[in-house]
Amino acid sequence: MGILQSSALHSCASTTSSDCRSEKVAILMCTYNGESFLAEQLESFQQQSHGDWAVYVSDDGSRDRTLDILQAAATQWGAGRLQVFEGPGRGFVANFLSLTCRPDIQADYYAWADQDDIWKQEKLEKAIAWLKAIPENVPALYCGRTELICESGLPYGFSPIFVRAPHFSNALVQNIGGGNTMVFNHAARALLQEAGDKLNVPSHDWWAYQLISGVGGAVRYDPVPTVLYRQHDENVVGTNSSWWARLKRLRMAFKGLFYEWNTQNIHALETMSHRLSQEHRAKLEQFKAARNQPLIPRILGFKRAGLYRQTVVGNLGLILATLLKKI
Repeated sequence: MGILQSSALHSCASTTSSDCRSEKVAILMCTYNGESFLAEQLESFQQQSHGDWAVYVSDDGSRDRTLDILQAAATQWGAGRLQVFEGPGRGFVANFLSLTCRPDIQADYYAWADQDDIWKQEKLEKAIAWLKAIPENVPALYCGRTELICESGLPYGFSPIFVRAPHFSNALVQNIGGGNTMVFNHAARALLQEAGDKLNVPSHDWWAYQLISGVGGAVRYDPVPTVLYRQHDENVVGTNSSWWARLKRLRMAFKGLFYEWNTQNIHALETMSHRLSQEHRAKLEQFKAARNQPLIPRILGFKRAGLYRQTVVGNLGLILATLLKKI
């Protein structure tokens, strides 16, 4: 049972009959001491042009007014719109994976949500328009660029724009979509459920990009932002758009964190190797084998795997990490 639970499915009075039959969206939001910005995020859900949605929240032990804010929204919205569960208490990755894998949450599409952003009105509508064009049995993931806002909500820029096609060879060394932009279909959700919520991976969103591209699923990167991504002191991850953020990540790579993340991702992908396409299983093996080789075999192995990042600066960093054996 959830901490807060409504007694019936929400009314479809504000949606078309088609929405009610086949376009239900489960918004999967994780919270932890999110009182500062949570109300604005919840309001942006209400303003969505696609009206057939329900919010499922996994709270990781908030000690502020987060649960009170959620209770107020549940009361205001009415039956079936919002349900809250107790999170696993093992950090944001475990929280999102645990919520995503819950068998009692069923929908046609699933959207991850952070507690401190603001969604543009067309976010769900745009994602579903693309997802509906993909056959239901094909795992499909929509993600995209974000518009950055400061703590007070004022805009000040955008996340980097990526123009190269999403691909497993890119996913092995880079995540192109934040979880706060991701919407995926039921086939993708079933794949994430099969992989389970006990994985040790750096982030749930990078994992989704790797797994869905790895099985030959469809991935769409939207260059037009539909999420206002709030940057503040309590961000768990934050954007990497500034030069300072890029230098910080480069320093982390030199300390071996990028190598550790890749090791975690490889182990997780190996647990789902039976689902990967033959081509991508081979790329994974080439990537894994090359990492610990001397310089020339290492370079050749990464080249065979087709590894690439989305920007010139990113690829220069990839080359440097390869030379220094930090990948």
